[in-house]
Amino acid sequence: MSYDDVQACAQLIKDKFDGTIPKMAMVLGSGLNDLADSVEDATVFSYADLPGFPKPTVAGHAGRMLIGKLAGSPVICMQGRAHAYEGHPPSTLAFSTRVLWALGVEILVLTNAAGSLDEKAGPGSLMAITDHINFSGINPLVGLNDERFGPRFPDVTAAWDKALTKTLEGCAADLDIELHHGTYLMALGPNFETPAEIRAFRSWGVNAVGMSTVPECLVARHCGMRVCGISSITNYAAGMTGEELTHHETMEYGAIAAVNLDKLLRAFASKVA
Repeated sequence: MSYDDVQACAQLIKDKFDGTIPKMAMVLGSGLNDLADSVEDATVFSYADLPGFPKPTVAGHAGRMLIGKLAGSPVICMQGRAHAYEGHPPSTLAFSTRVLWALGVEILVLTNAAGSLDEKAGPGSLMAITDHINFSGINPLVGLNDERFGPRFPDVTAAWDKALTKTLEGCAADLDIELHHGTYLMALGPNFETPAEIRAFRSWGVNAVGMSTVPECLVARHCGMRVCGISSITNYAAGMTGEELTHHETMEYGAIAAVNLDKLLRAFASKVA
């Protein structure tokens, strides 16, 4: 997908949206789609109607862009995402984030469902992402680089914006919501990880594991956007309880975590957007 393709898709959205495009966007992960119902006065775009957008095929990912207000603050809400394990090439995963950049988005809030490697952060809890490990074997920035998007070798020392994360923590404290923090690891999937892999990841200092989010973070930072993220903890990782893992569990506990995440994102939007 070329620079011109990105700009053309962004222009289509601008032409159909009557108003000023928000400077903040939020991506909602598995089990979190109901949060989109909180977007007020929303203009809705189906990913199917946006040329170049990868179409999600996983249950719990509606595949819609909503432009409106959250707690009275302007926001773009991405209801669902595509994943590499669905068969999308890495370069395709970059497209929707680059369109957000072309629309003028400056702050990207990434959410996901994740398994916890931290015994103190159980199912239904929330974790602010402070760093990540890309264990997926893919990178959406591979290939010819277009300098109009960003540099050939982007620095990701500060991939997860400390000031935005501090604001998240402050909002959580005001709401009396316990917000854990830690390192998120992306595995390719679609299978859940093995107990041996989880033991290895724990030795690396990983706190949560999932199958998304890192590509969006890399693309956003490549474009110069500020990024923060929250994992909704849906289960303990493989081998920690002796029980098998299921996508149903992801959806169930994602809905439980979404109650607090809804409150947190509203408060965050009111302070930042």
